[in-house]
Amino acid sequence: MHKTSSRLLALLSLLQMHRDWSGDDLAGRLDITSRTVRRDIDRLRELGYPITTVKGPAGGYRLEAGTHMPPLLFDDDQAVALAVALRTAAVGTTVAEDASRALATLRQVMPPRLRHRVDVLRITAVQPPAAPDTLQVETQVLMDLSRVIHAREELRFDYSPSSSTSADNPRRVQPHHLVTWRQRWYLVAWDLHREDWRTFRVERIRPRTPTGPRFVPRELPGGDVSTFITGRFRGNGGNGGTATDWPCRGEVVLGLPAADVAPFAEDGIVEELGSRHCRLILGSWSWTGLAAAIGRFDAEIEVVGPPQLATAFGDLAARYAHAARATRPETGPVR
Repeated sequence: MHKTSSRLLALLSLLQMHRDWSGDDLAGRLDITSRTVRRDIDRLRELGYPITTVKGPAGGYRLEAGTHMPPLLFDDDQAVALAVALRTAAVGTTVAEDASRALATLRQVMPPRLRHRVDVLRITAVQPPAAPDTLQVETQVLMDLSRVIHAREELRFDYSPSSSTSADNPRRVQPHHLVTWRQRWYLVAWDLHREDWRTFRVERIRPRTPTGPRFVPRELPGGDVSTFITGRFRGNGGNGGTATDWPCRGEVVLGLPAADVAPFAEDGIVEELGSRHCRLILGSWSWTGLAAAIGRFDAEIEVVGPPQLATAFGDLAARYAHAARATRPETGPVR
């Protein structure tokens, strides 16, 4: 009986590889006869596994999706990897509660050797602080948006420009992608009223029913969603979303060691120029924004280029000087 059970588990493991298996291939892998393969397939079907027979010269078998979740089989490395993924997802994500319950279920049925591997692997998933206006995304909204994207149906929804305002006029769009960007969910869609591509914060969307007619998807600017989203959030929305680099990029020399600058340079390039100086190449959505970002390092700054960056520093200096003069220590800012 033990040999038969082990053989069934080995057969199930092969069938879960998402490919068609001929009876002869399965028999060869398991070192059994084709007749035994057929008998074992029948046993798995009796246990609820939807295994279909594949037509063809050699015939074969395929594990299909069923109407309910049958027991699953994982090897040791797959089980540990799944537990690690669930533990990471159980912190600060939309499906955190479901991930925690799934992890508890998985851990309960793990053999002691695997449970020990998972328990000694301590993972703390630290999420960046959420912005004050960030609301929790409802799982049902994600499911509703995913369905209309897959069905290629037009969508109507109420949209609040911010968490403190009420929804404005209903929007009508052709939804294309759901994406995450820095711990936020966004819907990428073609806005039918504005006749342009838009990104919408999912936590501010309230879908309306029924949905609209089916549509033929447009080609996303840039060719793929990654290029489009990166370009939009780096201020390149005006050029069709085909550029992923920052529209403004400059180079300076800072009076700080490279080791002090690198942790805060984000996607900038830091080059060591000695024990007390470094070169920084950084980008931003505007020259003023770039100058302000560099100024936060609180060090001597030498602008290498381009001239627009030096001009932006001059503009900021004038504004800061005006702000300093407009403040009276005794009474506070002049209003």
